[in-house]
Amino acid sequence: MLRTGSTLWHDEVLMYIVTGGAGFIGSAMIWRLNQAGITDILVVDNLGSTEKWKNLVNRRYARYVHRDSFLEMLRGDTLGCRVDAVLHMGACSSTTEKNADFLMANNTAYTTELCRFALNHDARFINASSASTYGDGSQGFADCAEVTRRLKPLNMYGYSKHLFDLWLLDNKLDCNVASLKFFNVYGPNEYHKDDMRSVACKAFHEIRGTGRLRLFKSTTPDYVDGGQMRDFVYVKDCVELMFWLLQHPDVNGIFNVGTGKAQSWNDLAKAVFAALGKEPRIDYVDMPETLKGKYQNFTQADMGWLRGKNCPVRFTPVEEGIADYVGRYLSQDDPYLEMPA
Repeated sequence: MLRTGSTLWHDEVLMYIVTGGAGFIGSAMIWRLNQAGITDILVVDNLGSTEKWKNLVNRRYARYVHRDSFLEMLRGDTLGCRVDAVLHMGACSSTTEKNADFLMANNTAYTTELCRFALNHDARFINASSASTYGDGSQGFADCAEVTRRLKPLNMYGYSKHLFDLWLLDNKLDCNVASLKFFNVYGPNEYHKDDMRSVACKAFHEIRGTGRLRLFKSTTPDYVDGGQMRDFVYVKDCVELMFWLLQHPDVNGIFNVGTGKAQSWNDLAKAVFAALGKEPRIDYVDMPETLKGKYQNFTQADMGWLRGKNCPVRFTPVEEGIADYVGRYLSQDDPYLEMPA
């Protein structure tokens, strides 16, 4: 049962904790909670000197806490409120991060500790995992336990996410929480992510600036240049799914979040060109050496679980999602405007 209420800070209030709340998916989730009249929200993040704070300007929430202070509050049991749900979207999301110790601490250990807290306090726990856990895709993209145990991620980021999913399975906790393997998410509120922005966002700016777009050449004869495929999923659909999961706390497991349909980078590029009213002009460039051997040529979410749970969330086709993203956000003078319904 979702609850609305005042933004007073005391033990009687049931709070929704959103870690990474100023980030991409986290701030979009706060937008969805606000749409439902929910403002009793504790935002946890590390704003630093980034532009992430702009994602919070049009959001309503009760309090902001730095991620390190938040962990101290959990350990000291000084949070000062009751917790209804924890939506853990906070982590280092850089797939090229080299500091393995940092990722182990920030992505794996932090998540494990937060999950234990939520379970000990009978709070709903929803975690952001990643499709990068699937590695080269040779094991397929089924989100069942048998496949999960066989996966070998291609980068440390994916491994840090994978370790938490394995921890859930090893401790038989996957039936108590929802850990979501997000595929290629794009959409509003990712503007602060610099090089980790979606290709959709980067493509918009490159096309508007030069009239052309660069995509990686293929490194395998199985795919033409720009023909490498991804499951592109709109952030609005992701938060709609998480909102549904809040309403259905009995639905738990390690779940994929994607459209279930892979499309090529060429398809994505053409959608951005179309949204800008331009003819496609694509140049293919060599893939950087740092990505060779660590690049996923194909991802496609197996979304069978969604049908099995009778979840009504509809996933937006990439052409439709890109048109909305470009028209309502990226083309505006200030893309940090209020997310419309």
